[in-house]
Amino acid sequence: MKILVGYEESKVAEEALKVALKQARAFNADLFIVTVLEQSRELQIDDIEAAEDKLEKLIRTHNINDLVCETSASVSFLSPGEYLVEFAQDNNIDEIVIGVKRRSKVGKLVFGSNAQFVILSAPCPVVTVT
Repeated sequence: MKILVGYEESKVAEEALKVALKQARAFNADLFIVTVLEQSRELQIDDIEAAEDKLEKLIRTHNINDLVCETSASVSFLSPGEYLVEFAQDNNIDEIVIGVKRRSKVGKLVFGSNAQFVILSAPCPVVTVT
C-alpha cells in the first residue's frame, strides 16, 4: 500500500501527517510526503532548500525511521492540488491524506480550493483532516 500526504507548514497539515503516519503504520504502507512550491519569478533556491530541510526535520521529529518514507519538495507550474493528483496517478498511490482549512463557500469560490480539487479528481480514496 502507498499513502501520499500533501504537506505545507500549517497546523492542519501537521494533523494530516499524524493521520497518515497512523495509517502507514497500521497497514505497513510506504509513505510519500510531498510539498509543492508553485513556480514563480519570486521563488528562490533558498525557498526550495528550506522546504527540503523542513521535510527532513519532519522525519526526525516524528521518528519515521520505521517506515519506508520518501519526501519531496517539488516546484511545479501546476497548483498544489493538481500536482498531488498527478503524483498519485504516476505513483499508483492507494490513499491521499490532506489537511482541509475551513473556509466559507464564498471563500472557496473566490480563492479556489486545492483540497476540493484533490477530493474531486483523485484516482484513489482521499482522507481529509481538519
